[in-house]
Amino acid sequence: MLTSLLIIVLGLAAQNVQKADPGRQVFEARCASCHGADGNGGGIGPAVGLRLAAYEDGKLASLIRNGLPARGMPPSSIAGPEMTHLLKFLRMIQGRAAAGAITSRKLRLQTTENKTLEGQVLGEGFDDMQLRTDDHRVHLLRRAGSRFREVTSETDWPTYNGDPGGNRYTSLTQINKDNVTRLAMTWMFPVPDTGQVEVTPVVVGGMMYVTGPNECLALDAGSGRPIWRYKRPRTRAMSVSGGANRGVAVANDRVFMETDNAHVIALNRFTGELLWDTELADSRKNYAASSAPLPAGGLIISGVSGGEHGANGFVAAHDQKTGKEVWRFSTVPRPGEPGSETWQGKDIEHGGAPTWFTGSYDPELETVYWPTGNPSKEYNGDHRKGDNLYSDCILALERKTGHLKWYYQFTPHDLWDWDATETPVLVDAPWQGQTRKLMLQANRNGFFYIFDRRDGTLLLSKPFAKNLTWASAIGPGDQLVFPLVQSRNQPLLRPDV
Repeated sequence: MLTSLLIIVLGLAAQNVQKADPGRQVFEARCASCHGADGNGGGIGPAVGLRLAAYEDGKLASLIRNGLPARGMPPSSIAGPEMTHLLKFLRMIQGRAAAGAITSRKLRLQTTENKTLEGQVLGEGFDDMQLRTDDHRVHLLRRAGSRFREVTSETDWPTYNGDPGGNRYTSLTQINKDNVTRLAMTWMFPVPDTGQVEVTPVVVGGMMYVTGPNECLALDAGSGRPIWRYKRPRTRAMSVSGGANRGVAVANDRVFMETDNAHVIALNRFTGELLWDTELADSRKNYAASSAPLPAGGLIISGVSGGEHGANGFVAAHDQKTGKEVWRFSTVPRPGEPGSETWQGKDIEHGGAPTWFTGSYDPELETVYWPTGNPSKEYNGDHRKGDNLYSDCILALERKTGHLKWYYQFTPHDLWDWDATETPVLVDAPWQGQTRKLMLQANRNGFFYIFDRRDGTLLLSKPFAKNLTWASAIGPGDQLVFPLVQSRNQPLLRPDV
């Protein structure tokens, strides 16, 4: 009991020392509601630490007084000693940010479950705190009187599609059709130095991971407060677009992501420390990467982009612990390999078929299902006669070895840029009176497909788009049924000719 009492007193004493700082008092009263109690961003305003260096004291005081109304920052009537104290406190925040640490303050506290925690304060708001203990784990806390309540996520979303099966379905029921119209913003976090955000946030253990190109940020999912940030310079002089990153995957306390120059990396999910960095392909050969990798057992599966710029696609698997490549499957066969006969002409050397979008995984069947992109050149097939395997395909790959179990090509000899990178959705559902392991895909070519994912048997192919002009049906033996179309001042032609 005495120990517990001392812990509480020490915790309160540490807080009272901070409260005695007059600059902090002004900041909390005038600034923290937008920028967070530690200056690292709040529900409305951005983190300020790295922005302060651009202003000398006079200009900074003027900015505070006048605000930036057009950008949402209101004016504030702070003058005299209050402004002096506030500027001093802001310079302290600036110094901490420049040193690369949110704070170095150590704190010992007690939780509502009578658990003692001691560690480094990573972030702190009026109601929330993020604490990293000596075992490097992060604890997300909420104030409850003199103690703290530890929180986490009720249900995790550890991969791009939520679960390996790609269905993006949640069993959570708190938000429903009756209350969805009453949703309101709880917090906002501006992703710095990012022109566009295409990420699907990933959440594990109450921590949210969001990305920009070559950048990953860990946030407290309940408050939006930043915990760590990993960033590396963008690759210069790339001919392939590297302007977006679609997210990460989390497995075994590691965060996996791709970089713009076609590397896959692993970060410690609690600290952001780089654990390993493996090159997928040479970016000087027009390879790039932007999508979230896929955990599959002890492996992490990745793909590449760059097909429109002459790069041949592949799917690669790496060991999650070491980053060592385990297997690789090429989506454009080399001359003489099976499938190369479907490339008649010189374009096989730069055939495309990129693997830039995240696939799905069935742990029971130990099978990875990966979609592939269109052949190159997209709209001209003069130098690639044939079906052009394995472009516009779904590949069923054995997880441990990368061996091709089966494949299906949706658009042979694609001349329309109809890559098959739509997410393959894995479901176990009744089909004609019996439960079967199905794979569903609504393809860019306008057809909806259902397969038995065990062996690739096509069960259904049905147009879901109106006015399809390139094919009217998938006939027996998976043969395309082409409608006759007439081009202007030309005889009747089939669009595959």
